[in-house]
Amino acid sequence: MVESKKHILTSKGMQALEDELQDLKVVKRKEIAQKIKEAREQGDLSENAEYDAAKDEQRSIETRIEELEKIIKNAEVIDESTIDKDTVSIGSSVKFYDIEFDEELEYRIVGSTESDILKGLISNESPLGKALIGSRVGEEIEVEGAEGAISRYKILSIARVDA
Repeated sequence: MVESKKHILTSKGMQALEDELQDLKVVKRKEIAQKIKEAREQGDLSENAEYDAAKDEQRSIETRIEELEKIIKNAEVIDESTIDKDTVSIGSSVKFYDIEFDEELEYRIVGSTESDILKGLISNESPLGKALIGSRVGEEIEVEGAEGAISRYKILSIARVDA
């Protein structure tokens, strides 16, 4: 039997997944059932595009529900109240200085399931996330990027984000 990967989540990330799962099961399933019912009432299903689209949407919803249930079942929620405020770890919000580009950046370190660079959430498994984990204010870190390029950053502050 294949062992499922543990999904590291913050409490906020876990809540978001549980909320999405609840919405899919309670709201979206009813909506799609209504769409299928209305499409069936139109008659011949063999040439009914609305019916086909509704069935495709139903498959997508059921696939996402199954995916969310697996993630939640195999989730390891980080107790953010125990996070050391002096060291970067999952759940930390980190402000750092990009030495090469002369700019300040701020990201929150989360598990890969929650990561979304556009929302300022980077994975603990990403090269930058791995390099930041365990760092302290004032330290400089190096991250090897594409084609061996090295980026250097200086840690400016570490904060715990309350869920």
